[in-house]
Amino acid sequence: MTTTTVETQTWLWKGFPICYSAAGDTGPAVVLIHGFGASWGHWRKNIPVLANQCRVFAIDLLGFGGSAKPLPCSSLSYTFETWGDQVADFCREVVGSPAFLVGNSIGCIVAMQAAVSHPEIAIAVGLLNCSLRLLHDRKRAEIAWYRSLGAAAAQKVLGLRWVSQLFFRQIATPKTVRNILLQAYRRKEAVTDELVTMLLTPANEPTAVDVFVAFTTYSQGPLPEDLLPILPCPAIILWGTEDPWEPIKLGQELAKFDTVKQFIPLEGVGHCPQDEAPELVNPILLKWVLDS
Repeated sequence: MTTTTVETQTWLWKGFPICYSAAGDTGPAVVLIHGFGASWGHWRKNIPVLANQCRVFAIDLLGFGGSAKPLPCSSLSYTFETWGDQVADFCREVVGSPAFLVGNSIGCIVAMQAAVSHPEIAIAVGLLNCSLRLLHDRKRAEIAWYRSLGAAAAQKVLGLRWVSQLFFRQIATPKTVRNILLQAYRRKEAVTDELVTMLLTPANEPTAVDVFVAFTTYSQGPLPEDLLPILPCPAIILWGTEDPWEPIKLGQELAKFDTVKQFIPLEGVGHCPQDEAPELVNPILLKWVLDS
């Protein structure tokens, strides 16, 4: 196995600089899509392994990582439709071919949205601990009224910019980020200084708080159960069994859709299995891509 060089590059999309990494010269194309608050670096333990037999790309969604963070406005909204279009254009302009789209958390919804809206760019979709969007307007009807009311009130308060700035300053600290990660990760040793710094660095940009508010107050858009039945390509689902945010019992309900060809539990792993347990995830993804 040769050493793989991972190059960080910039692509201009609709006038905005988009950060991405690329590695590998031959084989099928794989596009990796991070979750909320993360970046392409969340795939740093996967890219070199996959790149030995694939052309691998990991993209920072608009508003995250090293990509531009423009203020939301009437012509720009931070929605899954926006990010789905971004990924589709990326496949056309940078990848240059259809690709396997692999996401984690909200990145799964982005991958599915891209495939549904632009079926010609997707070979198949891989979903790692897909976001169930439990704060979605339609989901709130299924939870206790006081929890639903509390979530709605919190979103409304965060819509006040001075409140959101204060709140964001409180959570965008090494201690708080580490504590959040220690909830999400079952393997505590995977929560490193490198990981904390990687997640915190983009938060220092002036408009990062506006992106945070735009998404945390976004309670519409597609749910996974909306997209899976109309997916134009097959899907595989991997799920950390110890995910405290997206319970596997709820995740297993997604396996009922005909487009889902495999549902693979990852024992003892939390919300971000690609980073927490790459030795489990990498062989599964590689076999899936090469056998498809």
